[in-house]
Amino acid sequence: MIQLVVIKGEKQGVSFEVSYPHITIGRSDQNTIHLSDYHISSEHAQIFWEDDQYIFKDLRSTNGSVIERNGELITLDSSRRWEYPIKTEDRLLLGAPYNPVVLECRQLTPPSGVQDPTVTTRIVAAKSMEEITTIHTRAETDQNLAAVMYRMVQTIGRGGLELEKVFKSVSEAVFNLITRSTNVTIFLKERDVNRYRMMYTVSRSGREDNKSSKSLLQLVLKRKEAVVVADAPEELSQSESILAAEIRSIMAVPFWNGNNITGVLQCDNREKSGLFNEKDLEYLTLLSYQANLAIENARLYSQLKENREKVQIENNYLRKRTPVLSFSDIIGESPRMKRIFEQLEKVLDTRVSIHIHGETGTGKEVIATAIHYQSKRRDKMFVAQNCAALPETLLESELFGHVRGAFTGADKDKKGLFEIADCGTLFLDEIADMSPSLQVKLLRVLQEGEIRPLGSTEVKYVDVRIISATHKSLEDEVAKGNFREDLFYRLHVFPIHLPALRERREDIPLLIQHFANKYCRELNKEVRIEKNALDEMIKCEWKGNIRELENEVHRMIILADNDGSINACDLSPHQRTETALIADQSYIRGESLKQMMENVEKQILLQALGDHDFNKTNTAKTLGITREGLHKKISKYEIS
Repeated sequence: MIQLVVIKGEKQGVSFEVSYPHITIGRSDQNTIHLSDYHISSEHAQIFWEDDQYIFKDLRSTNGSVIERNGELITLDSSRRWEYPIKTEDRLLLGAPYNPVVLECRQLTPPSGVQDPTVTTRIVAAKSMEEITTIHTRAETDQNLAAVMYRMVQTIGRGGLELEKVFKSVSEAVFNLITRSTNVTIFLKERDVNRYRMMYTVSRSGREDNKSSKSLLQLVLKRKEAVVVADAPEELSQSESILAAEIRSIMAVPFWNGNNITGVLQCDNREKSGLFNEKDLEYLTLLSYQANLAIENARLYSQLKENREKVQIENNYLRKRTPVLSFSDIIGESPRMKRIFEQLEKVLDTRVSIHIHGETGTGKEVIATAIHYQSKRRDKMFVAQNCAALPETLLESELFGHVRGAFTGADKDKKGLFEIADCGTLFLDEIADMSPSLQVKLLRVLQEGEIRPLGSTEVKYVDVRIISATHKSLEDEVAKGNFREDLFYRLHVFPIHLPALRERREDIPLLIQHFANKYCRELNKEVRIEKNALDEMIKCEWKGNIRELENEVHRMIILADNDGSINACDLSPHQRTETALIADQSYIRGESLKQMMENVEKQILLQALGDHDFNKTNTAKTLGITREGLHKKISKYEIS
């Protein structure tokens, strides 16, 4: 029985009472609990009964979910696989972080039809924590037990520090020690969550076995004892998984860490003859002690190795970047840029996918960087990748990673950018150039939060915010069949158009001064930019936008003398207007101002006459002089 009361939201005061073991929450009226608030996703979350507790799972909703427990906020992200056990008096904060819908858990009792395995099961043999300690102590003086432990340690030790190899060596030790065993399963407690996950299961023949039962796991956790259940189909007749697996006898021993159970080692016998006895349970208890040490060491080693790799990758990446930390660090005082900043402030801490459209060089990556460092993800990685810069196979390896031997030259495992950016932000530039096969894989990440490195069968879960960008129109690419429509709707939730530099000319002087200061410091120079050069640059079209402007300023600073100045004549020829070009061409050292002005006038006359095919009447009209005045100037400058 679940009772949830709406404390805040459009249905404030409404109480939902549900007796199902699985319920859904969302904006769609097909959900068990229907919430009409606009910022709640259609299928926002679900609550289900598992391992004797209710689990709340966020279904990758747009605006996310948070559990409030005794004043502590528990955010549901990839580190918790978007799910967490809930308790009475917990509050569920759903939707927009600044104004969430709040549900309070008033009642959480087991759903109807669920029976307590400790009530329905007869235990053939059991060992409490105190008895287990006694067995370990006895092994120090009992030569037979000591010899058994020595063989176990030798077998388990062959696993080294690789977790999968340790699991394999533990199963080998079980099969060698307990001849009646046919199947071995290892359950481990997930970190920071009171849930146990099946980490490894194998049969004596070496085949993986996915039919192992969780019924005995729940029994061990309830009783906090090592147990043997004989003739399992009869004794645990309520468990469908045991019947399906045809298990005849089961043993399960807890992994202890102080007074806490960190996992369970389960051993099954699926043959009709030869049931487990108390001696088998003692042996498995001894083995579990060594297995627990080996598994914990391997888990710690794996965690340290992963953290070291991640820190190294982050350091290498950060050395190459000077991050923009907020919108205030972006140079842009024009009304259009201010409107963009205001819009982005509203989606900073949501899961909404942002798509940035703009011409080459407009600063799409700078905007994406600012979004990351101004959001709650700022403490995690911001990673950028240009999808047009690599061929398909290399891009797939870069994004998803690969395992050793996945292809020629893959001599070691490599983390992909999705793993590096876990709980952070991944910026995918030129997304329109991504191949159709990679688009399918990206869609799966957005929908399920799952990635699979090249050459691996293991699925990994990540929580990455995707910010995409392109200079092309994604709508046009969809219409041409070059881009998947379903992926378009996933990425195009919050589109932003960055204006070209010619559409925000009021920002050009600020950008020029910023780049001038930057490169003067870099080159240890003092250089002035004269007003005529500034005015000329404001008029330029800048087809390459901010990137082209920066390159132009950099070039001029390099060429300028220390304590010198930059004039309009110092601009690249293709950037200058005709007036500036004429002035540059007319300046000749050693000539008087009168001579230079006459040169300018002659060039203007020649240009005007050429524009009118030497029609003197039309030329005089354009220049604003009489036909007779034009004749005099033509004679003066000997123009024919």
